[in-house]
Amino acid sequence: MKVNHLPRPWLRAVRDLPELNIALFAFLLNFVWEMFQIVLYQGMKETPHSEAVLTCTQATLGDVGIALAAFWSVAWLDGGRQWPHRPTAARVAGFALIGILVTIAFKLLATRAWKLWSYSQLMPVIPLLEISLVPLVQWMVLPPFIIWFVHRQLT
Repeated sequence: MKVNHLPRPWLRAVRDLPELNIALFAFLLNFVWEMFQIVLYQGMKETPHSEAVLTCTQATLGDVGIALAAFWSVAWLDGGRQWPHRPTAARVAGFALIGILVTIAFKLLATRAWKLWSYSQLMPVIPLLEISLVPLVQWMVLPPFIIWFVHRQLT
Protein backbone atom coordinates (compact mmCIF):
# COMPACT_ATOMS: atom_id res chain seq x y z
CA MET A 1 0.00 0.00 0.00
CA LYS A 2 1.46 3.33 -1.09
CA VAL A 3 1.07 6.27 1.28
CA ASN A 4 1.03 9.72 -0.26
CA HIS A 5 2.82 12.14 2.08
CA LEU A 6 2.20 15.18 -0.08
CA PRO A 7 -0.68 17.39 1.00
CA ARG A 8 -3.71 17.63 -1.19
CA PRO A 9 -3.58 20.52 -3.70
CA TRP A 10 -6.28 22.49 -1.87
CA LEU A 11 -4.47 22.04 1.44
CA ARG A 12 -1.21 23.21 -0.11
CA ALA A 13 -3.01 26.22 -1.61
CA VAL A 14 -4.43 27.18 1.79
CA ARG A 15 -1.10 26.60 3.52
CA ASP A 16 0.63 28.88 1.01
CA LEU A 17 -1.76 31.82 1.48
CA PRO A 18 0.37 34.73 2.68
CA GLU A 19 -2.52 35.98 4.85
CA LEU A 20 -2.77 32.69 6.72
CA ASN A 21 0.95 32.73 7.44
CA ILE A 22 0.91 36.39 8.48
CA ALA A 23 -1.97 35.65 10.86
CA LEU A 24 -0.33 32.52 12.28
CA PHE A 25 3.10 34.01 12.97
CA ALA A 26 1.64 37.34 14.11
CA PHE A 27 -0.51 35.44 16.60
CA LEU A 28 2.34 33.31 17.94
CA LEU A 29 4.82 36.15 18.37
CA ASN A 30 2.36 38.76 19.64
CA PHE A 31 0.77 36.41 22.18
CA VAL A 32 4.13 35.89 23.88
CA TRP A 33 4.73 39.67 23.83
CA GLU A 34 1.28 40.37 25.30
CA MET A 35 1.82 37.88 28.12
CA PHE A 36 5.17 39.43 29.04
CA GLN A 37 3.80 42.98 29.15
CA ILE A 38 0.78 42.09 31.27
CA VAL A 39 2.25 43.65 34.44
CA LEU A 40 2.44 47.01 32.65
CA TYR A 41 -1.35 47.43 32.73
CA GLN A 42 -3.34 48.53 35.77
CA GLY A 43 -4.95 45.65 37.64
CA MET A 44 -3.65 42.86 35.40
CA LYS A 45 -1.17 41.60 38.00
CA GLU A 46 -4.07 40.75 40.31
CA THR A 47 -6.31 39.33 37.60
CA PRO A 48 -6.93 35.54 37.70
CA HIS A 49 -4.71 33.69 35.25
CA SER A 50 -7.55 32.50 33.00
CA GLU A 51 -8.87 36.06 32.63
CA ALA A 52 -5.39 37.37 31.91
CA VAL A 53 -4.89 34.73 29.21
CA LEU A 54 -8.26 35.62 27.69
CA THR A 55 -7.39 39.34 27.74
CA CYS A 56 -4.01 38.66 26.13
CA THR A 57 -5.66 36.44 23.51
CA GLN A 58 -8.10 39.23 22.65
CA ALA A 59 -5.25 41.74 22.43
CA THR A 60 -3.31 39.30 20.26
CA LEU A 61 -6.27 38.91 17.89
CA GLY A 62 -6.24 42.70 17.59
CA ASP A 63 -2.53 42.52 16.76
CA VAL A 64 -3.30 39.92 14.10
CA GLY A 65 -5.90 42.27 12.61
CA ILE A 66 -3.34 45.08 12.57
CA ALA A 67 -0.76 42.78 10.97
CA LEU A 68 -3.21 41.74 8.25
CA ALA A 69 -4.17 45.37 7.58
CA ALA A 70 -0.49 46.30 7.38
CA PHE A 71 0.20 43.32 5.10
CA TRP A 72 -2.64 44.26 2.73
CA SER A 73 -1.57 47.91 2.76
CA VAL A 74 1.95 47.01 1.68
CA ALA A 75 0.48 44.64 -0.92
CA TRP A 76 -1.71 47.43 -2.28
CA LEU A 77 1.13 49.96 -2.29
CA ASP A 78 3.87 47.69 -3.57
CA GLY A 79 2.95 45.04 -6.04
CA GLY A 80 0.64 42.42 -4.67
CA ARG A 81 0.04 39.86 -1.96
CA GLN A 82 3.14 37.80 -2.70
CA TRP A 83 5.56 40.42 -1.38
CA PRO A 84 6.71 38.21 1.55
CA HIS A 85 8.33 36.00 -1.13
CA ARG A 86 10.53 39.02 -1.91
CA PRO A 87 10.82 40.94 1.35
CA THR A 88 12.85 44.13 1.15
CA ALA A 89 13.82 46.55 3.87
CA ALA A 90 11.30 49.05 2.49
CA ARG A 91 8.44 46.52 2.52
CA VAL A 92 9.20 45.32 6.03
CA ALA A 93 9.60 48.93 7.22
CA GLY A 94 6.26 49.81 5.61
CA PHE A 95 4.65 46.80 7.30
CA ALA A 96 6.05 47.92 10.66
CA LEU A 97 5.24 51.62 10.15
CA ILE A 98 1.61 50.91 9.30
CA GLY A 99 1.39 48.72 12.40
CA ILE A 100 2.88 51.52 14.51
CA LEU A 101 0.46 54.12 13.15
CA VAL A 102 -2.59 51.91 13.69
CA THR A 103 -1.35 51.05 17.18
CA ILE A 104 -0.92 54.74 18.07
CA ALA A 105 -4.45 55.50 16.86
CA PHE A 106 -5.93 52.54 18.73
CA LYS A 107 -4.03 53.26 21.98
CA LEU A 108 -5.20 56.88 21.92
CA LEU A 109 -8.81 55.80 21.44
CA ALA A 110 -8.61 52.97 23.96
CA THR A 111 -7.06 54.99 26.76
CA ARG A 112 -8.68 58.40 26.19
CA ALA A 113 -12.03 58.07 24.44
CA TRP A 114 -13.09 54.52 25.32
CA LYS A 115 -11.17 54.21 28.62
CA LEU A 116 -10.70 50.46 28.12
CA TRP A 117 -7.59 50.26 30.31
CA SER A 118 -4.95 52.28 32.09
CA TYR A 119 -1.24 51.78 32.50
CA SER A 120 0.50 50.71 35.68
CA GLN A 121 3.37 52.74 37.13
CA LEU A 122 5.80 50.35 35.42
CA MET A 123 4.70 51.26 31.87
CA PRO A 124 7.00 53.72 30.11
CA VAL A 125 4.80 56.40 28.56
CA ILE A 126 5.62 58.83 25.72
CA PRO A 127 4.96 62.23 27.34
CA LEU A 128 3.48 64.19 24.43
CA LEU A 129 1.22 61.41 23.20
CA GLU A 130 0.57 59.91 26.64
CA ILE A 131 0.63 56.42 25.16
CA SER A 132 2.76 53.48 26.15
CA LEU A 133 6.13 52.89 24.59
CA VAL A 134 6.07 49.09 24.85
CA PRO A 135 3.38 48.44 22.17
CA LEU A 136 5.27 50.75 19.79
CA VAL A 137 8.47 48.81 20.41
CA GLN A 138 6.42 45.66 19.80
CA TRP A 139 5.64 46.95 16.28
CA MET A 140 9.30 47.79 15.71
CA VAL A 141 10.65 44.43 16.89
CA LEU A 142 8.11 41.80 15.80
CA PRO A 143 7.35 42.67 12.13
CA PRO A 144 10.80 41.66 10.81
CA PHE A 145 10.45 38.33 12.61
CA ILE A 146 6.90 37.81 11.33
CA ILE A 147 8.02 38.42 7.74
CA TRP A 148 11.12 36.28 8.19
CA PHE A 149 9.00 33.33 9.38
CA VAL A 150 6.41 33.88 6.64
CA HIS A 151 9.14 34.09 3.98
CA ARG A 152 10.68 30.83 5.22
CA GLN A 153 7.29 29.12 5.32
CA LEU A 154 6.31 30.25 1.82
CA THR A 155 9.63 29.35 0.25
